[in-house]
Amino acid sequence: MSRAAAVGLLLISILTPSAPGADTGSGKKRRPLPSEFGRVVLAPAGEKGKLPPVLFEHWLHRSKFTCRLCHVDIGFAMKAGGTAVKAADNEAGYYCGACHNGKLVVQGQKVFASCANITPSQACLRCHSVGMNIVPEVDFASLTRNLPRGRFGNGVDWEKAEQDKLIHPLDELDGISIKRQPITAQKDFALSPKMEGMPEIIFSHKKHTVWSGCEGCHPDIFVGVKKGVTKYTMVEIFDGKFCGVCHSSVAFPTLDCQRCHVRPVK
Repeated sequence: MSRAAAVGLLLISILTPSAPGADTGSGKKRRPLPSEFGRVVLAPAGEKGKLPPVLFEHWLHRSKFTCRLCHVDIGFAMKAGGTAVKAADNEAGYYCGACHNGKLVVQGQKVFASCANITPSQACLRCHSVGMNIVPEVDFASLTRNLPRGRFGNGVDWEKAEQDKLIHPLDELDGISIKRQPITAQKDFALSPKMEGMPEIIFSHKKHTVWSGCEGCHPDIFVGVKKGVTKYTMVEIFDGKFCGVCHSSVAFPTLDCQRCHVRPVK
C-alpha cells in the first residue's frame, strides 16, 4: 500500500462522530471552525439560573500560558466538567482566580479579576457569555493573524509559534508553582504503526515538555515512562484516550496525520 493510500484510509477512519464540533442533527458532528476548536463551556457550579455558562477559549489561553501551568500547577482536570469551579474559589485565588486576580501582569497587560463579587454584573459577562451577544475583547483573527499556519484545529501551528518566539507562554506562577530543576528530555524516537505502508511516528519529548512538562502525561495518561510499556491503539486515540486526550479537542487534532506520521517505513 502506498503512503498516500494509507494516509487516506486513516483519514476516512478519523472522520467519525467523535470529532469535536457542533451536532448537525444527523447524528454526526461537523468539524469546528478554527475559532471554535478547543472551546469549552463551563456551567457555573452552584449558581444555576443566576448566570449563563462560561465560554472558555483554549486558543486565547494557550497563547499566554502552557498547558502544564493550568492542568498541573493550578489543578484543572483535563476533562471538561472534571473540576467544579465556584465563585468563592476564584475569589480565594484558586482555579481561574490564580491568574484572574486583577494583579497579575502577563505580556504587559493586567489580567482582570474574576468573581470580584457574585452579584451578576456587566463584568461577569466577560466570562459568563454563552447565549449572550457579547463582543470579545480579544479577536481570534487578530490574535492569530501573524502566527504560522496549521492545517487543522485552530489553523495555527502553536508549536512553531512558540519555537519562533512569536508567543511566550507563561509556565510558572509565583505562589502557585513549585520551582523545578530542569531535566534532560529524551531523544526523539520512532513508533511503528501496525498498518502496512503507514509512515512511522516520530515522537519528541522535547516538544511535548515545553507545553505539558512530564507531569501532564505521566502517570495519568501514560502510566509507564519507558518506551513500549504502555500499549494503545489508534482506535483508543480516536476515542480520546492516550494521545487523544489532547489530540482530539485542544492540541492539533488526529485529522492531521502527517504531523506525527512523518518517516516512511523502510
